[in-house]
Amino acid sequence: MPAPVSSSKNPLLKDIRHALIKGTLTADGFAVAETFHLLEEALRSDCEIGLVLTAESVKSTVEQHLRKLRGPQVMVLPDRVMEQVGSTESSPGVIALVKPPAWTLDQVLRGNSLVVILDGVQDPGNAGTILRAAEAFGATGALLLKGTVSPFNAKTLRASVGSIFRLPVAAGVDADLACAALKQKSIELYAAAPRGATAAGDVDFRQRCAIIVGSEGRGVRQSLRNAALDISIPTVGVESLNAAMAASILLYEASRQRRMAAGPERP
Repeated sequence: MPAPVSSSKNPLLKDIRHALIKGTLTADGFAVAETFHLLEEALRSDCEIGLVLTAESVKSTVEQHLRKLRGPQVMVLPDRVMEQVGSTESSPGVIALVKPPAWTLDQVLRGNSLVVILDGVQDPGNAGTILRAAEAFGATGALLLKGTVSPFNAKTLRASVGSIFRLPVAAGVDADLACAALKQKSIELYAAAPRGATAAGDVDFRQRCAIIVGSEGRGVRQSLRNAALDISIPTVGVESLNAAMAASILLYEASRQRRMAAGPERP
């Protein structure tokens, strides 16, 4: 077990705090996963866990979660120090350093592609929810274009509820590079639009395709819309839905069409 730490000025804790503030990985490439649920999801996903920090008050609970593992190392912190390190308003008392899978663009676009593309989505809650929906509805992966919030932002991680540990994700991708790769693989592009577009139910999502979801303010950038077919979700009484809700509905429709095309499941 690492030596006891009594101050948040410890170099490791400063690195973790910096990653939480910046919404990035640590210097050693670990995602900072707060909450017991994210720890459980990381364990379930067979991700490498480099270190688990626990507050003294919940040490026994953390040890119960890790009882079947020979690693990872556990560092016990005074409760007051844990409060200073974490990003949540009320610390759950546990932080896991999780090595996320490294995915290539080819892996994200593999097979009968169903990809969700986040174009400038800045709200971390929306981004994480979209990644969760992508896993739930069978997407093959997600592309987060430059200008989109990091998938390792603390709020994005929590909103993804662990999907980031399993769903193939490529982040910080240049829009032009993404367009070239999608075109090369003959993947149809659909851009979510608030109104005046083809209804999502009239689109064939059974083919290799990607759904682009734009930022909360400006929507999908024009250069991407020029390469895509605008699609919308018919609504009554409201003009538009937020990014996460729209993405979830479109991904569900794609999943529904693909399940119907595959026919009934055999017992």
